[in-house]
Amino acid sequence: MYRTHTCGELNIADAGKEVTLAGWVQAVRKLGGGVTFVDLRDRYGITQLSFSKDIDNELYEQSNRLGREYVLQVTGKVEERSNKNMNRSTGEIEIIVNKLVILNTSEVPPFTIEDNTDGGDDVRMKYRYLDLRRDTVRHNLELRHRIAFETRRYLDERQFLEVETPVLIGSTPEGARDFVVPSRMNPGEFYALPQSPQLFKQLLMVSGFDRYFQIVKCFRDEDLRADRQPEFTQIDCEMSYVNQEDVLNMFEGMTKHLFKKVKGIDIPDFPRMTYAHAIKYYGSDKPDTRFGMEFVEIKDLTEGKDFVVFDSSEYVGAICAKGAASYTRKQLDALIDFVKRPQIGAKGLVYVRYEADGSLKSSVDKFYAPEDLKKWAERCQAQPGDLILIICGETEKAQKQLGELRLEVGSQLGLRNKDVFNCLWVVDFPLLEKDEELGRFFAKHHPFTSPKEEDIPLLDTDPGAVRANAYDMVINGVEVGGGSVRIYNSQLQNKMFQVLGFTEEKAQAQFGFLMNAFKYGAPPHAGLAFGLDRLVSLFAGLDSIRDCIAFPKNNSGRDVMIDAPAVLDQSQLDELNLKVEIKE
Repeated sequence: MYRTHTCGELNIADAGKEVTLAGWVQAVRKLGGGVTFVDLRDRYGITQLSFSKDIDNELYEQSNRLGREYVLQVTGKVEERSNKNMNRSTGEIEIIVNKLVILNTSEVPPFTIEDNTDGGDDVRMKYRYLDLRRDTVRHNLELRHRIAFETRRYLDERQFLEVETPVLIGSTPEGARDFVVPSRMNPGEFYALPQSPQLFKQLLMVSGFDRYFQIVKCFRDEDLRADRQPEFTQIDCEMSYVNQEDVLNMFEGMTKHLFKKVKGIDIPDFPRMTYAHAIKYYGSDKPDTRFGMEFVEIKDLTEGKDFVVFDSSEYVGAICAKGAASYTRKQLDALIDFVKRPQIGAKGLVYVRYEADGSLKSSVDKFYAPEDLKKWAERCQAQPGDLILIICGETEKAQKQLGELRLEVGSQLGLRNKDVFNCLWVVDFPLLEKDEELGRFFAKHHPFTSPKEEDIPLLDTDPGAVRANAYDMVINGVEVGGGSVRIYNSQLQNKMFQVLGFTEEKAQAQFGFLMNAFKYGAPPHAGLAFGLDRLVSLFAGLDSIRDCIAFPKNNSGRDVMIDAPAVLDQSQLDELNLKVEIKE
């Protein structure tokens, strides 16, 4: 055997045992008096090895030639350490080595294999196989394993079947951009990689598999950011003979199970919040409810004072930052710069300080008297010591901008604690959204989402007002899962296609196989999908999903470790009947 024990399991109870360990050299410490200590690391922990010149001079000399990340096999006796390290599970013992085998040498790594590494993102991604040796990264992948394992346990106990669906499918250009795969055997034709298993899981419901799930890779060719990757993993689920409440209860239960089993946290029942409420009071369909600071509309209190900025605005909204009246001018200017960033797009920011002495001072004192500001403060339920921040403009844009400001101020005030978890369901989404330039409606979720039954007549008269049987699970301002009750009636599905501007031929070409399947008795069904990467990053308290993915892509969608994507040989292109022209 290469080892009898791992580097993380030995303790004082094992003193006197002869053991064999294998792993990587974490550090070599040469002490005076002919003693060298070597920290040996594997996935499970670190154990100190002891080499003494007095005990075995040859082994001692050999230990002094070891380098970081050498791969060793050692045999020796477990002894109690005189200088214990109680921060380590193995810190009470050491191995007095009597046999050393160098299984492999190592070049000096390009960064330190430690929690607080000196490696930047780019170099760590290039040498990701070394980065994965670090405890912090490994713990994230172990957490990911536990979440996936407990997910499977929970769903299996509730009669869900895990079914694999195809990875090479047809393109559905109505959603995000597809990754496409040329077919050598069918020249000029292409597969697409699935953005989700949506159509197949609905077909499984038609097939009688009334409870399906899959932990599945999905692919979207879209611009990247911290919580997006070109390939990502979903916990994909579907159920038959259920309504919206059945689905919410089932997967609220699963989320509580994960928090309890993985983090030891009891999560209370999830509140339900309508989409309209979320937008009105948080400016987002994924509100962070760990703190208050809800929006207060004050347009009616600002009119008639010759302040053109407010008078000409459709919307004037405020947030009250408790205890933030002490913000300096420099801090306030930084907030103004923040909302003016192109990503947010506000033209400016008005502030009102509610001083400790009860006076009110604002950036618009020229236009508004103290009694006007007092009314604003009363509407916002502000108290002495608070800071009121105001954004105005077109309603939808201003609410979104105020929402970004709310999150920024919440972060600055320490209100977004990563160890606190606020979960909720956002429900009653709009079924459709209109593209004014194209003059047509698009499905907000996907074309198979069912409208609220009472709103179906509005499909003919006011499609934009129709609400969907759709729902998102939001944790700490992050959408971790979403889904909907599906349309299972062929007539209603055809109506939906008409509203979306599909011709009968286009609908048949893209989704004919599903529509044909519905002719053979489709049951009522509903489902949702969780983003596994986002869920793990939340549990781990990460700012980016990259550190919970074994081999992620960078912000340009590249794998810098294997240098992909890459140019193909001309012979491969010829075989695929492809001609590549790169436009300058």
